[in-house]
Amino acid sequence: MAVWARQVSRWCCLLNTARAAAFPRRLRSRGCTARARREFAPLAVLPAGKEVVLWRLQAYRHVAVGSCSPPDSAKDGSLSSPESNLPSVQQEQVKAETLPDLNVKILDEGWDDIPPSSALQVISEEEAVQIIAEPLLPIQSSTLRDYVDHSETLAKLVHLGVDLSQVEKHQKAGQLLLTLDFEKDVKKILLFLKDVGVEDNQLGRFLTKNPYILGEDLEALETRVAYLKSKKFGKSEIAQMVSRAPYLLLFSVERLDNRLGFFKNELGLSVKKTKDLVIRLPRLLTGKLEPIKENLQVCQIELGFQRNEIQQIVSKTPKILTASKKRLKQTFDYLHNIMGIPHHMLARFPQVFNSKLLRIRERHTFLAFLGRAQYDPAQPSYISLDQLVSLPDEVFCTEIAKASMQDFEKFLKTL
Repeated sequence: MAVWARQVSRWCCLLNTARAAAFPRRLRSRGCTARARREFAPLAVLPAGKEVVLWRLQAYRHVAVGSCSPPDSAKDGSLSSPESNLPSVQQEQVKAETLPDLNVKILDEGWDDIPPSSALQVISEEEAVQIIAEPLLPIQSSTLRDYVDHSETLAKLVHLGVDLSQVEKHQKAGQLLLTLDFEKDVKKILLFLKDVGVEDNQLGRFLTKNPYILGEDLEALETRVAYLKSKKFGKSEIAQMVSRAPYLLLFSVERLDNRLGFFKNELGLSVKKTKDLVIRLPRLLTGKLEPIKENLQVCQIELGFQRNEIQQIVSKTPKILTASKKRLKQTFDYLHNIMGIPHHMLARFPQVFNSKLLRIRERHTFLAFLGRAQYDPAQPSYISLDQLVSLPDEVFCTEIAKASMQDFEKFLKTL
C-alpha cells in the first residue's frame, strides 16, 4: 500500500507539471497578451533547459499509461485504469501529447523583451573587418593637430591655408576654434571677408594672424565697415587696410573714431592726409598709442624737428611713428652730426630713417674715401639721400661712387 501511495503522489506531481507547461499555450490560443501570460504563468514554465522539460514529458507519458489508480479507487479495492475512471486526465494527456518539442526558441516566443546580444558574443572575421572604430578624441592636448580628424571646422580651415601651429600661440584661440561650427559660425564670416575684399589666397594668412574674428558678431563687423565707408574710405582702400591689419575689424566704431581723431589733432593733419596716413600704415589704428606719443616727443624735443617738419616726415614715412626710439636717435645722430645733413633735408628725405645704419655708414665712408660725399643740392656732384640708401650696390658703385664693385668690396674689408 505504501508503494502505491508513493506512485500516486509521483503521478500527481507529474500531472501538475504537465498542466503548468500547457497553461501558457492555452493562454495564447485564447488571445491573451504576452504580459498576461507572464503574470499568470507558474514558475515551472520559466526556461529551465530543453533536457529538463523533455524529461518531465517523458515521465508523464510513462506514468499515464501505467497501472495506477486515484485515491478513491484504492479505498474500495477496485483496480481500473486511469483512462476509464478519469476522463479529464485523458484530455490532459491528449493535449500534452500534441505539444511540439519544447526548446529554448519556442519558449522564448512568448516573451516581449529579448535581451540584447552580449559584448562577448563571438563574431566571424568578416563581421569583424566591417566594424569601423571611431578614433578616440583626446581629453587634453597641447596642439590642435590632435583634433583635426575630429573637427570639420579645423579640417576645412587647414584646407583654406590656416597654420594651426601659429594659431595655437594666440591666447584661447584654439579653444575658440574647437567650439565653432563651420556651417553655422565660420562660413558667414568667410563670405563677409570676401565681400570686404580679402582675396581667397589671403584668407588662410588672414585667419592665421586673427582667428578671433571667427567668433565676432557679423552685424558688429558690418557696422565697422559701414563706419569706414562713412569716412570716405573706398572699397579698395578698406580691403587694403583690413588685409594689412587683420585686427582692424575687431575694434569698435568708437575706438576707430578716437584713433582717427588723435592723428588728425596731434599731428595737425587735414582729413585727407589723415586718411592717407592710416591707409599706408593701418596698424596705427590697432596698435598702442604710448609708443607713438613717445616717438613724437623724441622727434620734437630730442631731435629738434619743427612741427611742420614732423608732419612732412610722418606723411612720407609713417613707420617712423612705430620705430625703435633707440634706432631712431642713432640714425639721426649719424646723419646729422657725422654726415652734416640739416633738419630740412632730413624732412625732405625721411625714408633714410628706414634704412639700416650699417648700410648708411658703409656707403658714406666709401664716398668720403673717394671724395664724393656731397649732400648739398646747391653744390656740384650732389648725391641725394634717397640715392644713397635705395640703390643696389652695383648701381651705387657705377653711377654714384664711379667705382667698381670689387673696389667697394675691398674697401669694406678694411673697415
